[in-house]
Amino acid sequence: MKDLPELLAFLRRRIAGEYEVDEFGYDAELTDTVVLELLRPLYRHWFRVETSGLELLPADGALVVANHSGTLPLDALMLQVALHDEAHRPVRLLAADLVYRLPFLGHLSRKTGHTLACPEDADRLLRQGELVGVFPEGFKGIGKPFGQRYRLQRFGRGGFVASAIRAGVPIVPCAIVGAEEIYPKIGDFGLLARTLGLPYLPMTPLFPWLGPLGLVPLPSKWMIEFGDPIKTDQADADDPMTLFNITDHVRETIQHQLDTLRTRRGPAFQR
Repeated sequence: MKDLPELLAFLRRRIAGEYEVDEFGYDAELTDTVVLELLRPLYRHWFRVETSGLELLPADGALVVANHSGTLPLDALMLQVALHDEAHRPVRLLAADLVYRLPFLGHLSRKTGHTLACPEDADRLLRQGELVGVFPEGFKGIGKPFGQRYRLQRFGRGGFVASAIRAGVPIVPCAIVGAEEIYPKIGDFGLLARTLGLPYLPMTPLFPWLGPLGLVPLPSKWMIEFGDPIKTDQADADDPMTLFNITDHVRETIQHQLDTLRTRRGPAFQR
């Protein structure tokens, strides 16, 4: 938001209902004007994110597949800012059903362009030419202990590959370095997590010992790299071996990117 008149005009449109949402609930104006504005200080000044490989993104629809880490999914939000600000394209992220069982978070997620990680939604978005993002590691990735940082977890059964094949779009491997250090997970309150219906409840060097201050992410240096697109248009979405081979290839590609990018970055807390 640049100035007061612009803010007042935005508020007037919201009150009058003069804005649009798509069939998934995506509110582009709210996302660009409010949500991304709140995230940019983290992206630019706290994590100091650097991106590379943006020129490799296809002009039409594609499935961006990234590693997942960080205890809380800030990597998804930083990826969204990177693609919006650096590539000038919105990304439609696929999220776990837990997100949509939480009233406020689920509603906000749909408002900012994201949807449930299911084949039906993924297929529709990809066929519409959207840039769709997915984190195949899921909670196994963001919830892993600090000692396993930058080691990719399982990528599931290849459902994301099948969606890309059915839509005839390429898969773009994406490596995110930096998120592993923001909340180093050194333990897990497992019993309490199960009671609350959560996949994990982390213990970090600062949380819960410092209360709300322990939720402030550490200012690690981030790098996001997009790799060469992997074609899928000649593959068979109904062949389990094909899905396995492409899934494994994507996973190995991202692991190699992570290892290289981590070396290039150097110390996690450099300025």
